[in-house]
Amino acid sequence: MTGSLIVRAPRRTALIAVGAVTLLLCLAGLVPAGPASAAEGPLATAFTRAAAAHGVPRDLLVALAYAETHLDGHDGRPSASGGYGVAHLVSNPTLHTLEEAARLTGAPVASLKADDAANVAGAAAVLRAGADALGLDAAARADADRWYTAVARYGGASTPEVARLYADAVYDLLSAGFSARTPAGETITVAARPAHPDRGALANARDLDQPENRTLAAAAVDYPGATWVAASSANYAVSDRPASDSIDRIVIHVTQGSYAGTISWFQNPAAQVSAHYVVRSSDGAITQMVREKDRAWHAGNSDYNHHSIGIEHEGYVDDASWFTDAMYRSSAALVRSIAARYGIPTDRSHIVGHSQVPGSDHTDPGPYWDWTTYMRYVTGGGGTGNPYTPEQVCGTGYSVIDSAALGTAGTVYLLYNSGNGYNCVVTLKKTSLGTATATTAYLEVQGKSRVTDSGSYGYYAGPVRAAAADKCVKWGGKAGSSTYDSPFEHCG
Repeated sequence: MTGSLIVRAPRRTALIAVGAVTLLLCLAGLVPAGPASAAEGPLATAFTRAAAAHGVPRDLLVALAYAETHLDGHDGRPSASGGYGVAHLVSNPTLHTLEEAARLTGAPVASLKADDAANVAGAAAVLRAGADALGLDAAARADADRWYTAVARYGGASTPEVARLYADAVYDLLSAGFSARTPAGETITVAARPAHPDRGALANARDLDQPENRTLAAAAVDYPGATWVAASSANYAVSDRPASDSIDRIVIHVTQGSYAGTISWFQNPAAQVSAHYVVRSSDGAITQMVREKDRAWHAGNSDYNHHSIGIEHEGYVDDASWFTDAMYRSSAALVRSIAARYGIPTDRSHIVGHSQVPGSDHTDPGPYWDWTTYMRYVTGGGGTGNPYTPEQVCGTGYSVIDSAALGTAGTVYLLYNSGNGYNCVVTLKKTSLGTATATTAYLEVQGKSRVTDSGSYGYYAGPVRAAAADKCVKWGGKAGSSTYDSPFEHCG
């Protein structure tokens, strides 16, 4: 393990049985932690009360809501998939958590849509119903790691791989911790904590964030580095572009929903919409859902659907917090690749927002989308390098603690997450960006087998993660003809 070792002194006084139970519940986030709760704002209070009333870990409930909406209820307006409120209670043809919440709590649907406290309480009730269906007793419910399958159920994904993507996003937030500012100016905090979720049957589902799972043999992606998840065949038209129709423009969208939720919606035949690509806010990860040769139904205009590529970006048009530099850089690299392959000029006449499509009633990407920065990255002004950073690849909570140059071809990085005690290694390329070339990253914990990610990648190899408490680690990688191999180091 690298980084500072934190030692906690044992308690010097014995706790009576009731006191011990209360302490455990506080640590799990099930009940208020004492005087600090008196300073909570109305939304924080709603989370605390809903968690206590329904026996749900408070921080898990907040992390789920933040993953869905960044704690913005959008004044009761629905997301693209029919989700409402800060906790995204959904009513669509295949998922009915809104109606389930109404049945479980007795609250009117109208209140669940627009009232933050009712919405959060409804989400807690739905989560608790999922825990009850799993047979979790009181002791199990006190452990946030045991709720993984209930969280996945809440997301309503139609495939195990997307269910895992959804639940992993929540547990990544829980592990790293975060502080969020609501539209009303209230700050809500979740402290970092080690997360070791019990994934149950989903442990065998394809992990869409792992490099070896970026593609399936049946459908290699058009853009190196993207993950392939097929949209429902009911949501796009099979075509033979550019032979059948020229591809001469790129349309920029905002999902009005979360990354995992949007992927799940495009897999739902009831959606009748899709896009070629979806880009994640936190790290710029890209999922391809429709082949570029086929016509995604994204523009609301037949001519544009015939002649364009659609790129969705995670977030909401009225919330600037979703539009990260990582997202801009990653999306810009994707646009450059598409434009180069089809001869599309990289200007605002050919790279347009959904709101610019003739006949569209959509406003995305909206007033908070920074077109100046984005187009500077697209055209090469500050965006010509690798669009990824080691922190983006390894995930929230990781910081670089060491690195080594691989000649001019790339750099291999060692990172550490103080929240969960894991190391991570990633190799970022500097040359042949966007072209699949041999790239390697590895991490070896002393006394354990080496874990290696090696393949032909467009931008990076990794992330390779491992827990290394009180152990030394050996790490390294390769790009081009250069290799780096560390000794065992960063011990303790």
